[in-house]
Amino acid sequence: MLTPGDIAPHADVLDQDGAAFDWASLRGHPTLIFFYPRASTPGCTQQACALRDVSGQIGDTQVVGVSPDKPASQKKFADKNSLPYPLLADTEHLLAEAYGVWKQKQLYGRTYLGIERSAFLIDGQGVVLHAWYKISPKDTPVKLLEALAA
Repeated sequence: MLTPGDIAPHADVLDQDGAAFDWASLRGHPTLIFFYPRASTPGCTQQACALRDVSGQIGDTQVVGVSPDKPASQKKFADKNSLPYPLLADTEHLLAEAYGVWKQKQLYGRTYLGIERSAFLIDGQGVVLHAWYKISPKDTPVKLLEALAA
């Protein structure tokens, strides 16, 4: 698990348009990277749209969403909800594992591996400022705004 002061990991992943994500584009700006289990599900939609809705209140902070969905699913999710930030397709779970959010989960007695909804605020030099594991969809924008105001 990452803690404040750790260097934020990177991995070669595609964005919702199928292009290699340019991590260098985040340098110099605070960035919220949030992990969600699956595009277009109720909780994930609530979280993504809530972050979209606070985009006018976060200054130059960038937002990046990550899930194991393929680029086409990410694109459909972004377009349907007018999401103004990149969604990364972590289909091999490289980012999820590096951030410590690829976990064993259980639902209706079935055990499986999946994303533990989490968010990370990273400074412009790539250092983790805040790590919120097991964050709820509604708390993600609240925690971001609180951290930026501090």
